[in-house]
Amino acid sequence: MPPTFAVASTRKLPKQERREQLLACAQEMIREEGTESLTLARVAERAGVTKPVAYDHFGTRETLMVELFRRIDDRQTALLVDTLKSTEGRLDAIAATIAAAYMSCALEVGTEWYALSAALKGSEAMEAVQRELVARYVGIWRDAFAPHAAHLPPDELSLRCIGILGAGEAISLELLRGHIDEARAARSLAALITAAIRAQPAFSG
Repeated sequence: MPPTFAVASTRKLPKQERREQLLACAQEMIREEGTESLTLARVAERAGVTKPVAYDHFGTRETLMVELFRRIDDRQTALLVDTLKSTEGRLDAIAATIAAAYMSCALEVGTEWYALSAALKGSEAMEAVQRELVARYVGIWRDAFAPHAAHLPPDELSLRCIGILGAGEAISLELLRGHIDEARAARSLAALITAAIRAQPAFSG
């Protein structure tokens, strides 16, 4: 299969456009081959540029993978935020939107996302990015759920959002393994979301 950006790589691109091209090529390679064979040299070859170009943009293989992980998450988060803007204010509608977006994301980029997570396990840079992205998701979800969570202290609502994130990851893995279909995965996560937000605090004080 020829590189997606083969034509573009024959001319000089602005730096940001070239960076996006290299990241897109890396994502294609991971989807097709996994992370084991991913190197800056191979990404450069696929993009039709010299190795120094790839090294100038990323420096190391780890940096390339961390930046790709962030790029994948940034794009999916932007789609979720846009979708939530047009979602009805009912809790069940918000839950359905979040669950559907999560499972759609898993099918679209889950292969690369989980492969990068596994390959970068133990990486300090990756752990920092993951903490940042978890905080971002919790913030988006907390704001969406807040009108329906007046009975929950702010820290309890945040904890429940973290729990929902964990549930979403577990269910999406079942989806990617072919154990359930997308519709069932989304319905199950939506049901967990509504139950988690509606439940009263298990403690007082």
